[in-house]
Amino acid sequence: MLFYPLFSGSSGNASLVEAGGVRILIDAGVTGSALTRALGGIGVEPKSVDALLITHEHSDHVSGAGVFSRKYDVPVYANRGTWEGMLPCVGRIEPRNVRVFETNRDFYIQGVNVTPFKTPHDARESVGYRIDCGGKRLCVMTDIGVVEPRLLDAAEGADLLLIEANHDVDMLRMGRYPYVLKRRILSDVGHLSNESAGKALAKLYLRGLRRAILGHLSLDNNIEELALATVREMLRAESISDAAFELTVAHRDRLTGCYEVG
Repeated sequence: MLFYPLFSGSSGNASLVEAGGVRILIDAGVTGSALTRALGGIGVEPKSVDALLITHEHSDHVSGAGVFSRKYDVPVYANRGTWEGMLPCVGRIEPRNVRVFETNRDFYIQGVNVTPFKTPHDARESVGYRIDCGGKRLCVMTDIGVVEPRLLDAAEGADLLLIEANHDVDMLRMGRYPYVLKRRILSDVGHLSNESAGKALAKLYLRGLRRAILGHLSLDNNIEELALATVREMLRAESISDAAFELTVAHRDRLTGCYEVG
């Protein structure tokens, strides 16, 4: 299984998973042309994508979904709440490409097992995804205001986790955002801070996790180096050495790299 974070940040999100001969996009929160270019940069023909999974209806996750599906005839998978929320943004999707799943109930895309799990975010029915194939497991959970025990359960057993590290709390509090937006981001249905991501990874280390990517960084309220340093220090404080835990950061606006899951 291979994982490519193509874009991961407050300005747009999209990742590609390759497993068992299947290509799955998770979110399409950039323009269709930007997504096409990003896929081309890793040698992937857009028409070879087998499925597009949507986490929730916010524009930084769906803005290119409709265009991409229509142009390349790609099925779009989302739960009912997300479909209701995103239809005004994505436009018409061919009926044959509308796939509706139930949150917390797994399904298959050819030989790849997909489990959508509920996440705490201010969207209609936000989810993260666990992807299993060939004994390998990838977990993706961003846009989470708080790491609830059930999220730790969802990520347990993952060979690789993409987790949100959206903001530095001090940068957010002292920044230019209006008070209402700051309060929303800091709420339990907002976004995860660097510190909260570090605490979650320390707990997941005890459950066997050894590799993680920090993602969905805010353009205004975080810096890659700060996110990495903050989370790393929190792991060290729990006696988790740098050598014992592989930690990287996904870029907001460009390909981060190719990760082999497992």
